[in-house]
Amino acid sequence: MKSVYDCKPDMLTYSSLISCCIKLHRFDLISQILAEMSYLGIKCNAVIYNTMIDGYGKAELFEPMEKLLSEMIESVTCLPDVFTLNSFIWAYGNCGKIERMERWYEEFQLMGIRPDERTFNIFIRSYGKAAMYEKMESVLNFMKKRFISPTVVTFNTIIEIFGRAGNVEKMDALFLKMKHEGMKPNTVTYCSLVNAYSKAGKLSRVNSILRQVENSDVVLDTPFFNCIISAYGLVGDVDKMNKLFLLMKEKNCEPDNVTFATMIQAYNAQGMIEAAQDVESEISAAKDSSCVFLPASLLI
Repeated sequence: MKSVYDCKPDMLTYSSLISCCIKLHRFDLISQILAEMSYLGIKCNAVIYNTMIDGYGKAELFEPMEKLLSEMIESVTCLPDVFTLNSFIWAYGNCGKIERMERWYEEFQLMGIRPDERTFNIFIRSYGKAAMYEKMESVLNFMKKRFISPTVVTFNTIIEIFGRAGNVEKMDALFLKMKHEGMKPNTVTYCSLVNAYSKAGKLSRVNSILRQVENSDVVLDTPFFNCIISAYGLVGDVDKMNKLFLLMKEKNCEPDNVTFATMIQAYNAQGMIEAAQDVESEISAAKDSSCVFLPASLLI
């Protein structure tokens, strides 16, 4: 690009390069890109700063993340905003550094940066992940007092938290509350429910979820089928698992590596070694073909 006459990289070019480096965790190349931008007189904007801060935060590289924030504060044109705030509290909350998460939230408040719905969802997720359920409830109460309605994402986050903790009763109560408040469950909601019921050995509840989904207009996806195939595979109900695999194909949901690994594990657990080997063989064959296959065990 740089060798072509009258075709010079601009802000968008470098923004894309930095985004790619972050996605590939090539943080070592970012300083080189920034140096080239500086040489060409191209200054970072708020989008580039936020992209780098978010990337460093997710990689738990807190020192360069905080250094970039200092640069933003010192600049005149790239002041921190709510996106910066959310990246900071997500970074610390995700790795369980709750005190630092709370301290940085207070710092951003002093800067005059106000939270949004995503901010509260991050707090709920972080407190739930740390099993700090009272603080999670306090965030919900804070939202209620300020007339900030929970979203589907909020409910999905809390349902997943209690499901992972094995508190099925609390999870069910929140699911009912979600529907009573007019929120429409999606596949993320149902995946959390299926995973929790499967973990608790409540297969009848998994059957109930499957019926609900079949009688709704929820657009099913591969992660949902992976969850429910796993649930039946774990209890050795291979026939139901196979039927769900066929339904998955009918719904135009492409199976992935998780789907096949789950089925192979279920077959092996039931001593169906030949069926497991058939799937493995056909996966290898499919890599050399664009054709979609069905395991031989389903064609009998």
